[in-house]
Amino acid sequence: MRRRKKRAPPEEEAKVDVTSLLDIIFIMLIFFIVTTSFVKESGFLVKKSGIDKPVDKKSTTIMIHIDQHGIVYFHNKAVDIIRLPARIEYYIANNPTENVLIRPHADTNYQKVVEVLDQVKSFKRLKIVIGIYKP
Repeated sequence: MRRRKKRAPPEEEAKVDVTSLLDIIFIMLIFFIVTTSFVKESGFLVKKSGIDKPVDKKSTTIMIHIDQHGIVYFHNKAVDIIRLPARIEYYIANNPTENVLIRPHADTNYQKVVEVLDQVKSFKRLKIVIGIYKP
C-alpha cells in the first residue's frame, strides 16, 4: 500500500486592514495641528553694524618683540630700549592706537621684560597685552 502524503490546505495570506489605522493617524494629525499654538517667540533685535563702512585693515596695535638674546624689536625693527618710548610716541602720533602687544621669547631674561614694561607703562592710555614670541 502506498502512502499518500496529506496535502496541507493552502494557507491564506494574512492581511491587516490598515484603513482604520490610517483614519486614526489622520485624526491625530488634525488634532495636533489644531491644538498647537503658534506663538511668536520673544527675543531681542540685534542691530548689525553697517556693512558699507570701510574696514581698516592696517594694524593699529603696537608690537614689541623680545628675542632670546634680549634684543628688543619694535614692529620687527631692532630698537634700543632707551629709544623705545620715543618710538612709541612717534607711532601713536601717526597711528591712533590703544593697544601694546609685548611678546617676549620663552627663553628671554625676565629682567629685560620688566625693563620694557617700565618703558611702556609711562603711556597711561595704552592697554598692555603680553604674549609669547614664537618666530
